[in-house]
Amino acid sequence: MSLAQVHYTSAAPGDEGTAGRFTAVGPGVSGALLAEIEPLLRHELPDGVPDHPSDGELRSLPQAFTYAALSDGSRLVSRSAPVRATGGGVGPGVRFHAHAVHLPPGVPLPGDRLPVEAWRSPHWVAVTPGGAIPDPLTLPPGPTAVSEGLDDFAVSRGPWLTAVLADLRRASEPTESGGRPVVLVERQSADVARWLGLASATLPRESAERLTFTTYTRRPGSSAARVVGVLPEDAEAARAAGLRVHVCAGQPPSAGGTDDAWAATAARVWRSRSPELFREARELPGEPFAAGPLAVTALCAGITLGPDGRAAAAGWAADRPYALDAKRTGQLVEALTSPGIDDRTGPEFDAVGRLFGALEGRCPAAVTAPLAAMLVTEAVRGGNGSLELPRRDAFAGSEGAAVAERLAPEILTELSDTAGTRSVARTVQLLRVARLLGVDGTDALPGVVDRLAPALLAEAAAEGGTDTPDFAPALLELLDEQFEVRTALLGSLDRIAPQDPGAVARFLERVTLPFTGTQALPHLRMCAEVPGAMATLGGDRAAVWHRVLRAAGLSPFAEPLVLRTAVGLVWEDRAPTVEEARLLLDAATSDSHRVAGTWARLVDAALGAPAAEPSATGTPAGPSAASTDEAAALAHDLLRGFPGEIGGRERAGLLLLDLVRELRTGAPEPGWAETVRTLCAQAEPVEPALRERAHAALVERLLAPDRPGAELYDFVHGDDTELIAAYDRTARTETVRTRLRTQPAYAADCFTVWTAHPHAGRTWPPVAAALLDEVLRPAVRAMSAEDVAEVEATVGRTGSSGRADAFRTWNRSSTLGRLGRRIAGRVRRG
Repeated sequence: MSLAQVHYTSAAPGDEGTAGRFTAVGPGVSGALLAEIEPLLRHELPDGVPDHPSDGELRSLPQAFTYAALSDGSRLVSRSAPVRATGGGVGPGVRFHAHAVHLPPGVPLPGDRLPVEAWRSPHWVAVTPGGAIPDPLTLPPGPTAVSEGLDDFAVSRGPWLTAVLADLRRASEPTESGGRPVVLVERQSADVARWLGLASATLPRESAERLTFTTYTRRPGSSAARVVGVLPEDAEAARAAGLRVHVCAGQPPSAGGTDDAWAATAARVWRSRSPELFREARELPGEPFAAGPLAVTALCAGITLGPDGRAAAAGWAADRPYALDAKRTGQLVEALTSPGIDDRTGPEFDAVGRLFGALEGRCPAAVTAPLAAMLVTEAVRGGNGSLELPRRDAFAGSEGAAVAERLAPEILTELSDTAGTRSVARTVQLLRVARLLGVDGTDALPGVVDRLAPALLAEAAAEGGTDTPDFAPALLELLDEQFEVRTALLGSLDRIAPQDPGAVARFLERVTLPFTGTQALPHLRMCAEVPGAMATLGGDRAAVWHRVLRAAGLSPFAEPLVLRTAVGLVWEDRAPTVEEARLLLDAATSDSHRVAGTWARLVDAALGAPAAEPSATGTPAGPSAASTDEAAALAHDLLRGFPGEIGGRERAGLLLLDLVRELRTGAPEPGWAETVRTLCAQAEPVEPALRERAHAALVERLLAPDRPGAELYDFVHGDDTELIAAYDRTARTETVRTRLRTQPAYAADCFTVWTAHPHAGRTWPPVAAALLDEVLRPAVRAMSAEDVAEVEATVGRTGSSGRADAFRTWNRSSTLGRLGRRIAGRVRRG
């Protein structure tokens, strides 16, 4: 069908205030459409146009070749070109003429050509047809000259190809609004048209048809086209407008700038002068702009691609192993495994691994063998621990023998290296590759496993959390594949478990190792048992300990180290209580505890036992006799059972506890106070509860009626502030106050003691005076006259008549004080 045409030209002389006028309008183009079309046809000349340009200068001026979408769904293809003025116009010697073709909705150009293909049509005119205008005007299709010379142009624009093609692809998407155009900066507007020609050959047709454009404008920020061309002098204005600008007329850009694998592959195809491959790639399954089909087509055609392109090709072929015939599959494998490639990446190897898995068993071994060789070579030399390795039968032929001969020395050398630090994933990968290639590593295996076992625990702990470590899947595959490695590794883990059973238990919670076979592995079994035991038995640590110990399947008498593992699992971050320590001590001989090293935990339990128990009201009730007796008895047994192992501050602390036992139950050696002071100094830093317990036992004995006088004398004259303070606290307890009120002899004894040493240092005298006034005086006031008389008599018998006089004087001052207070009270009431 014929297409309506429109002609528009610069304003005639005298038409001030207008940019131009329509000189011919074909049928079917309404006035509303003309108002929308007019801004698209206006042409603004660049600065500096000569008043009277030569023919060559006129031809060099930019032309605006435009393809626009109109509001009613129709489209417009136009060319606005400078022409020599015959008088007036835009400039002194230059005007412009616009020739446009209107495409109704759904109507293509003649020959179903893309709009950009009309760029060089000889039917564009620079003057309005004279006389009667044909109705309708027609535009016969021109030659597809857009394809001529595109190869050379693409090569000349090689540095910009990838970035521009990536932006043109994005500009052609259906969701692209077109309000923020891609700006191409070229010295010639014809080169912008060539960019659009590249796009039309590269993009799918539906995408190319969405790509509205104009090859030249002075105002890119206000253009509704998706792609616009500007001259270099207008590039800065485009940047200032926030547009995506590609300056293709200056210095080449630095490498990089986009990670669009499709665009990078398309650029390589153009630089290889093979645009026909775009049509071939579109025949393969996949998304329109997926890099895989184009990359496969390019590689099969012998075009060199980068790592992203090769990875895309391998990944696409792995997902569609039946999409290629045998010939193209062989070409793809040959391209991917080329020995000249030295820039392979981890993602590329991962994709090749998936491709090998997809092709293995579907293609002859001769096709897949190079892939297998490449994968194992990378696993050894590249250190890619995430690779999916081939099965062992992939190396049954000569290819496998050649690879094994090449890689075996490297594998054994690295496995035997004890100096460097090697990750778990790396060790596992090397062991698996060694098995694939049939490399005999029997001699190196014990050392490898002994280094691997602690590395498992360290890396799992470093990762943190409770998720399965990254290396776990490959490790479990290794243990499933190689019985000898599994046996050696589990044995090594079992040997190191007693050193840090908690770490092993946490590791086994995250990685379920296969140790359910015939190996004894007592320590691993205990580590695996403890989470369930704790979940079932809760806070009953003694019950958990018994259950964990049973899981070992060995008696601590036969294998003392199970004691260490069990204690480390149940009491990992704390000391046992005294009762739990007694259970542990009685569960095995001292020799077993000595071998296991668990005697140290028992010492911690004794030294860390609490000194006081809460009373019914929740307040401290003073040193607990029961806990003190148990801890002291435990200390006594530990000193007797491990005399050669316990030394230093721990021995001094236990001796202090043993002295507490003797102070409360027997007759310790003389020099109690000095012994307490000496042992406390030797036990520094002494536990506060232990110090409190020792001080309490000493002062309780010194406050007893039968305490030796020499010990009391040494205590008083020792002038030890902490000990005297403990004496003061104990003397004020209700137990001592009750004894003073009810036992005249005890009251007399305390009076004698508290008045006998008035010059014994600086600490004792004020404490004794305070006890007389604040503790003994209230007790004597509460006594009957007979008990007071007995106190006085006892003081006289045990001391002297002067001492008895002193008591009477002391007591009289107390009585007079009471009498005076009573008289004063009566006077106030009167």
